[in-house]
Amino acid sequence: MPSYDYRCEADQQVYEVQHSMSERLNTWQELCERTGISLGDIPADTKLTKLISGGAVVQSHVLKNPEAPPCFSSGSCSGGNCGM
Repeated sequence: MPSYDYRCEADQQVYEVQHSMSERLNTWQELCERTGISLGDIPADTKLTKLISGGAVVQSHVLKNPEAPPCFSSGSCSGGNCGM
């Protein structure tokens, strides 16, 4: 399941939350319910900002099979673009 970073607008802290790609958390209460964090002194309806984060970079030398996967289409992959 992917991880997403959210900033709480009340305390400006960033929290990492795992949820499906189709979900989006909007309030502090939703984040607390998802993560098991106590609401504490922060109002439940405090807005969250979903932060953009870069994906993890995997270097080919750490992969078991560092070669590119085969093309599964019958088209050509000329110019570096797969014909799929």
